[in-house]
Amino acid sequence: MAIIRKVKTARGTEDRDITQPTLSYPDTDLPRVIVEVWNNRGHILDRDPPDSNIPTKQAVAEATELINRETGMALRRAVIITEEEHDNHYAMQDDDEIVFVLPNLSRIIKGSSQHQLLESAKLLMACTPNGI
Repeated sequence: MAIIRKVKTARGTEDRDITQPTLSYPDTDLPRVIVEVWNNRGHILDRDPPDSNIPTKQAVAEATELINRETGMALRRAVIITEEEHDNHYAMQDDDEIVFVLPNLSRIIKGSSQHQLLESAKLLMACTPNGI
């Protein structure tokens, strides 16, 4: 399970894959992003082609806008992927891409209050590699 980044060798003659480190960012604003995407995914998880792990331009734009708006960050390119995409070794599409993993919606009880969703998101963010 990993996020893969393609890099050029020192001589620049070939590409190789490196595994990005996984981390948990203890920020109080990011769990709101999880809850928002759980409630309304929009096009954030759209892929082109549909069965690939390649986010559409609209998916990238929506993810970047959402992350920057909700957290006060100024990321150039944010991508939100599923746990399944993470577990299947998601390959970054851009050197400046920051990847956030959305915890599975199946981990929470449907019909939970916004407060319960937010508290659940905080825990799952810490438990999920690169969790939002």
